Amino acid sequence: MSAPGASLTVSVVICAYTEERWEDVLAAVSSVRAQSRPARETLLVVDHNEALRDRLLQEYGEGRDVRVLANAGPRGLSAGRNTGIAAARGEVIAFLDDDAVAERDWLRYFAEAYADSRVMAVGGRTVPVWASGRRPVWFPEEFDWVVGCTYRGLPPGRVRVRNVLGGNASFRREAFDAAGGFATGIGRDGDRRPLGCEETELCIRLSRARPDAVLLIDDRAVIHHRVPEARERFGYFRARSYAEGLSKALVARSVGAGKGLESERRYATRVLPAGVARGLRDAVLARPGGAGRAGAIVTGVLTAAGGYLVGSVRARRSGAAFSATPVGGGAHG
Repeated sequence: MSAPGASLTVSVVICAYTEERWEDVLAAVSSVRAQSRPARETLLVVDHNEALRDRLLQEYGEGRDVRVLANAGPRGLSAGRNTGIAAARGEVIAFLDDDAVAERDWLRYFAEAYADSRVMAVGGRTVPVWASGRRPVWFPEEFDWVVGCTYRGLPPGRVRVRNVLGGNASFRREAFDAAGGFATGIGRDGDRRPLGCEETELCIRLSRARPDAVLLIDDRAVIHHRVPEARERFGYFRARSYAEGLSKALVARSVGAGKGLESERRYATRVLPAGVARGLRDAVLARPGGAGRAGAIVTGVLTAAGGYLVGSVRARRSGAAFSATPVGGGAHG
C-alpha cells in the first residue's frame, strides 16, 4: 500500500519544445522550486530540439533537483510525457505546462489528496493570463479549455471527475503501471493543428484497468497559464474547437463513444445552453460582449461537431490505432 499523501515523493515533468518559450520555461521551473511542499525533482523533457536541450543543460547543468532529458519517443507531447514518467523517481508524477507557473501550495494540495490509496490522479485549476491584459469581451468562460484553462461548468472544490486536464495534473505511479502511458497518435505532435485529449483517453483507460480508481480535481491546486495574443483571436478559437472535435473522435475510437463523450454530453446539454442564455441576457442589458459570447458558443459547438464528424470518418477509413506506451524505469519511493 502506498504511503499516506503527506509522505509521498513527487516528481514534476515539464515538456518543452521551442526556444520561443525560454523565459516561460525558466518561470515554470522557478515556480516548482518555490513550492511549500518541495518536489523530489523537476524533469525538463525537450521534444526533438537539440538547441533548446543544450541551452537548458547549460542553464541547469546536471543538478539533482532539475534534470534535462531528450524525448525518447516520436515527436509530440504524449511521448515527451512518457519519457518523463519513465525517468521519474517519485511516487507521484505531476505535469506542468511549459508556459505556466504554479502557486506556492500547488504540490501540497496534490499530495494531500493521495492520502486515500484509491486516488490515482489529481488535477487542479488553471487560470488564464491574457497577453493583452484582459479577457477578450467575446470570449466565453465556457470555452476556456480552448486556451488550456479551467472552464465554466467544472464543479468547484475537491470533486471526482472522469478525467483531469493534462497541463495541471498528477498521477500516482501505479496508474501508469496499470494503464500504460499516454497514447501516441492523440494530442499535440508538433503539427500546427492544436489537437488534444490525450489525458482524457488515459484517464478513461485507467478507470477501466482499475475500476476502484478515484480521479479528482482540487481547485485549490492553482497554476497560471499564459495565453499569447495569437490565441486570443477568433481564428484560433475556431481552429482549436475544430481540432477538439477531431481529437474527441480519436478518443471515442480508442475507448468507445460511451465513456469518450460522457462528460461532453452534460457540457453540451446543460453548460453551453446556459452560457448562450447568459450572453443573450447580457446583450439585452447592453453589457459588453454578450452577443459575441453567445455567438462564440454556438460557433464553437458547430465547429467542434464538424471536427468530430470529419475525425470519425477519417478514423474509420484509416483504421487508426493508438499505442498506449508501457512506461517503466524510475526508482519507486
